[in-house]
This record gives sequence, C-alpha cells and structure tokens, in this order.
Amino acid sequence: MLEIFKSTETRNLEKVEAISKGCWVNMFAPTAEEIARVSHDAQVDIDIIKDALDDEERPRIERDDGRVYIIVDFPYIVRDETGLDVYETIPIGIILTDDYIITVSLKDSPIIEEFRKNRVKEFFTFKKTRFALQLLFLISSYYLRYLKQINKKTNEIERVVHKSLKNKELYAFLALEKSLVYFTTSLKSNKVVMDKILRFNYVRMYEEDKDILEDVIIEITQAIEMAETYHTILTGMMNAFASIISNNLNIVMKFLTSITIILSFPTMVFSLYGMNVELPFQHSPHAFLIALVICSVLSSLTAFIFWKKRYF
Repeated sequence: MLEIFKSTETRNLEKVEAISKGCWVNMFAPTAEEIARVSHDAQVDIDIIKDALDDEERPRIERDDGRVYIIVDFPYIVRDETGLDVYETIPIGIILTDDYIITVSLKDSPIIEEFRKNRVKEFFTFKKTRFALQLLFLISSYYLRYLKQINKKTNEIERVVHKSLKNKELYAFLALEKSLVYFTTSLKSNKVVMDKILRFNYVRMYEEDKDILEDVIIEITQAIEMAETYHTILTGMMNAFASIISNNLNIVMKFLTSITIILSFPTMVFSLYGMNVELPFQHSPHAFLIALVICSVLSSLTAFIFWKKRYF
C-alpha cells in the first residue's frame, strides 16, 4: 500500500497522488511496483526500502549522501494459535531526504494512523526532522501503553489462577512473557539508535527538536525499566505457580496413597476369609460381623495414625 500526504497552508493534511517536495510517503506491505516507483521518484536506494521490510532487521541509523536512514522497532498486537493476544515488534524504516520523508513497514499501525488522521500536534510533513522525532516519540509511548496492558492482563490472570489453575492460564503467562522479551530487546536497540542521533548529529535539530528527542529517550528508558520489572515479576509468578502445582500434586498423591493403604485392610481380611482353609470364627454365626469389626478397627486405627501425621 502506497500513500502520499502533504500538509497544506491551512495546516491540514491532504492525500495527493504525486511525490512532491515537502510530502510524506507512507508504505506498508508495498508491492514491487510501489517500491520501484518510490525508489525512482524520491531517488532512494531500493535496498534501503527493502531492509525495512525484513522482519528480522535490527534497529540502526545510517547517513549517506545527505540522506538519513533510520530503522526502529514498533509494537503491535497479534493472536497466536490458541487465540491469545501476543505483543510483538516489527521494524519501521524512516528515510529523510532533502525533499521528502518516507516511512516503510510490513504492517499498518495505529501509530501511523495517529499521523494519518492528523491527531499529532504541530505535525507538518515539510518539517521532516520534527516529524521523524514525533514518530519516534509516539512509538515509545505505544510501548508504554502496551506494557500497561500487559501488566493489567497479568493481574487478571493472577486472580483467575488463585481460584483455578488450568493450562489456558499457563499459556497466557507464556504469551505475556514472550511479549516482554520482544519488547525489552527492541527497546534496548531503539535506545541505541536514539543515543546515536543525539550524540552524532545525524540530522540537524533545533532546540525544540532536541527537547523532543530527549523526551523520546526518557520514554524509552522508562519503557525498558517497566519491561524488565514486569518480566521479573512474571518470571517469579510462573516459578511460584510451578512450585504450587508441584506441591499440590504431592498433596494429592499423598492423600491417594493414604486412602489406598486404609482400603487395603478390608481387602486383605475378606480375602483371607475367602480362602478354603480352616479360619478363626468361621463356624460362628457372627463370623461376617467379626470380619467387619476387624476391618473397621484396622482401617480406623490406620486413618487415625495418618491423620495425626497430617497425611490428609
């Protein structure tokens, strides 16, 4: 999908057909023809565009012949095979030229939608550096938003687990843990890119732009700390629940073993009286009652001993 936007003199964002000076070119899941068109019209190396479409591409920043290429990871939500929400990350490329700003990604994102709907304050397509920094800031904000959602889901699952622990809850914990690993890795890589922009002056920035970049770094740092904290808490919870499962299994097995031993005495007594040999009290009219009393005494005594030892 190829979209071209341009800010008007009245500060509105309108969609245009041709790539012209001061416009924003947005591509997500583009076709080969769209990639070739943008590469030709904007004079951008086609390999740079394709790099951003590689879901394994690592965040980085490069400067070549007056153009700046930035690749960072942004978060998005998918559903796994069990129907659970998993938070993953995917690269987005930001290309700054003298005349255009180009964004490239494999998927559309609500982050881009914020700009597409012109919901970001002081957003203009011709202010390329400002736009790039605003985009990076919004990406960091979405990390924080999704981290709060992960924490909320963790608390909800924890409340359910206290009542009944099932495989579904364990799968949910695993999905959230995987999401936190993705976030932590991507955020640390994004922070390296932001530090390079701040230290090595890859793009020319005004004081307001530097303030935005510093805010981006603060947001990313906070997101990294939150992701690591939530991951530590989630890992501790999973270890605790694993111990609880193991302990509950031991309790059940101990209870069942105790019941089996208690029930074995009636089986032994009645098995003995079923043998075709001379046995005590076999000619007594109360032989059956005597056998029941013996079984009851042995079972009750064993149950009392086990109860004192807290086997059940």
